[in-house]
Amino acid sequence: MGRVSFANARVFDGAGFRDGALVVEDGVVLGYGAAQGHVVDLGGGVLAPGFLDLQVNGSGGLAVDRDTDLAVLETICTVQARLGATGCLPTLITDTYDATARVVEAGIAATKAQVPGFLGLHLEGPHLDVRRKGAHDAALIRPMEARDLALVIEAAAELPALMVTVAPESVTAEQIGAMAAAGVVVSLGHTDCSAGVARAAMAAGARCATHLFNAMSQMGNREPGMVGAVLGSDGFAGLIADGVHVDPVVLRVALAAKRQGVFLVSDCMALAGTEETEFHLGGRRILRAGGRLTLADGTLAGADLTLPQAVRVLVEAAGIAPERALAMASSVPAAVIGRGDLGHLRPGARADMVHLGPDWALRGVWRGGVAV
Repeated sequence: MGRVSFANARVFDGAGFRDGALVVEDGVVLGYGAAQGHVVDLGGGVLAPGFLDLQVNGSGGLAVDRDTDLAVLETICTVQARLGATGCLPTLITDTYDATARVVEAGIAATKAQVPGFLGLHLEGPHLDVRRKGAHDAALIRPMEARDLALVIEAAAELPALMVTVAPESVTAEQIGAMAAAGVVVSLGHTDCSAGVARAAMAAGARCATHLFNAMSQMGNREPGMVGAVLGSDGFAGLIADGVHVDPVVLRVALAAKRQGVFLVSDCMALAGTEETEFHLGGRRILRAGGRLTLADGTLAGADLTLPQAVRVLVEAAGIAPERALAMASSVPAAVIGRGDLGHLRPGARADMVHLGPDWALRGVWRGGVAV
């Protein structure tokens, strides 16, 4: 590939903005300074590390479900790259034990095949609280059993990363501790628990929260709820910044309250990367209209969102500093799954990059210095 310089754009390295052109050699970041070798004139905007999406329910017309195989995961990762996420965690929402086992099997196959952009899996359920089910099938929500725990622990040993969303109401502290000890990113979500119960789950090993504010007990002046426990913690929290799931004013307040650890997720569904207006998930219609995905009864069902769009909402609607918004899509999610090799553009890093225009619209994507 040789030496290539990316010039005429502000470069965000994962922590802050750098001066000069970004110089890449054979797909690896060499450094910053005067342009060398072949020069790519970006024509303004921002060059940032490839975005990482830790909650992707589907893409390209395909959902992560009981029929998921290696080919489905390959398609989802390919489509996500075109949307700005050079790495993602395909996400299975609440389903049966057998369906979960099949998705885990597909994830292990994707790991062995070294599918570009496949970072592992996110299992969102089925061990949730039916009172905060959201678009999950209430009939499939259930407490964690011994075989569920064994499946998760075995999967964690075979996958690059595994995130599991649970409600404290459906798991024990011992189960949380066992998952955490096995390297699972235990995330709390779809829960109606009190702040005290949430803090106890965090003490047991949970270190993340799934889509902050959505499908969880809210913060009150006397009972802080799950939201209050998350905002007062030093753990991580995913956030759907589409302006629909969380109002921009609340986004701004939350990020002022919690200075570190918040990262962006798209929570996108099978319609991502397509122009389709509906699809079926578990026999239920998901409708796309007005920037929303909903069930027929109006319940939000994932989001019609990409990470570049989420960055734009944070910066333009919520007034968040660009460097923080960009970190929330790159270096912070990399830290969540323990991937210090991703989410930054420091010398020696793989040149996974996104180029955003002055309007924050996606203009280009590179993996290992090669344009997607």
